[in-house]
Amino acid sequence: MKSSKLYSLVVLLLAAVLVVTACGNNGGSSSAGLPQVKNLPAALAEKGEIKIKVIRKIGGDDHTAQFLAGAKQEGESLGFKVDTFSANGDTLKFHEALEQAANENIDAVIVSHGDDARAVELVQAIRDKGIEVVTFDSVDEMQEIDGVTVTSQNDHSLARLALDHLVQETGGEANILYLWVDGFPAMVRRNQVYQEVLAANPGIVELDRYGVANDNTSVDTQDAVAALLSKYPKGELDAIFATWDAFAIGAYRALVEAGRTEVKIYGIDVSNPDLEAIQAENSPWVSTAAVDPKLIGAVNVRLAAKKLAGEDTPDSYNLDASLIKQESLKSAAEAVKMDELSAIIPGWGTSEAFIEDWMKELKEATKK
Repeated sequence: MKSSKLYSLVVLLLAAVLVVTACGNNGGSSSAGLPQVKNLPAALAEKGEIKIKVIRKIGGDDHTAQFLAGAKQEGESLGFKVDTFSANGDTLKFHEALEQAANENIDAVIVSHGDDARAVELVQAIRDKGIEVVTFDSVDEMQEIDGVTVTSQNDHSLARLALDHLVQETGGEANILYLWVDGFPAMVRRNQVYQEVLAANPGIVELDRYGVANDNTSVDTQDAVAALLSKYPKGELDAIFATWDAFAIGAYRALVEAGRTEVKIYGIDVSNPDLEAIQAENSPWVSTAAVDPKLIGAVNVRLAAKKLAGEDTPDSYNLDASLIKQESLKSAAEAVKMDELSAIIPGWGTSEAFIEDWMKELKEATKK
């Protein structure tokens, strides 16, 4: 009697194991790995679960939120696990996150705004652990680390698009404020173009400048621009060139509050709050040059995926910029948000850069 009961128990346990195993292999993938699609590179198939960490120095703005969302969405569409972190401008927290990443069980790290020597050292430590790295808007020294790809928006193009529009609309004769901060690779590149444009257009005169990068940039900029407006009354100031949308949104608020909307803003970068401001009635913000921040995050993940697959990746890559004009936005029947920009700006938010057939197959398999 006892042996009969024992036999029945063993049969039930074996059946349970078979059911669990069958469920774990549902859809052609293991419980800890990627879907076993036709063209999946062997290097990825052997790794099992892929873990990527995205670490960004700056934060507290919509551009950061969309960059992180784009990276997470792209990674998860491939079946990867993606964790994101923003230090909100805190250098110490940023460094701590990089140091921690070197000691975690992860496969790749995407580093955004690594802009100092310590960040370079920490990325080297991450690479020494065999972890793949892609950086965005970071110092050029990152490119000297073996295996790292440095990505950026095409900052020269961003500045050129915005400034060419300013020169065109003012006829090359304007007194302007310059909103810019030194110390960031992207800002250095934008400033190079700014200096070239001033040299080529002596009628564009810089009256004053301001710039600070922190977790309160837009408010600080608003206060600074408000003070400068008192210094330069109507008729003395024509335009503002804002090299970052956190600067532009602060300047926009100051101009509206002061009733100085005759002063026009030409900016760089875009977000939903930016688009709302540009489309507001009598808005002084007439254009902004930008790259879709979600696409930036996605492209960085694709590069990390190719590295993990053992495929060739470039040392550097620039994402092309577009100019978003107020007049183009206002031609739409309804208010335009980030998700609708592709209907206004040709090619916005789409790129086949670094997309491989096996990535497309992974995305299809992960949907199921």
